Amino acid sequence: MNGGYPAPGAFAQPYQDQKSKMAAGLLGIFLGGLGIHNFYLGYTGKAIAQLLISLLSLGFLAIISGIWGLIEGILILTAKPGTPWSLDASGVPLSS
Repeated sequence: MNGGYPAPGAFAQPYQDQKSKMAAGLLGIFLGGLGIHNFYLGYTGKAIAQLLISLLSLGFLAIISGIWGLIEGILILTAKPGTPWSLDASGVPLSS
């Protein structure tokens, strides 16, 4: 017995800093070429790469970065819980 104490995790609190799956997915679809969704999720290295591809090429390679962001946005929105696309950079699951 636990001496009258509740079982570990019985009153577990939800993550306080959970990010929205919907927000991340929509940012990826609409602003993915600038890496905004990756900044939001904490993947700064990937976000800076997308931003630099778009800016340093004077927009010529922005289509590549935009397609990259579109695909990531769709993957985030369709991800099942427990998959890598359903987590932020800290490993915290995205809220529905």
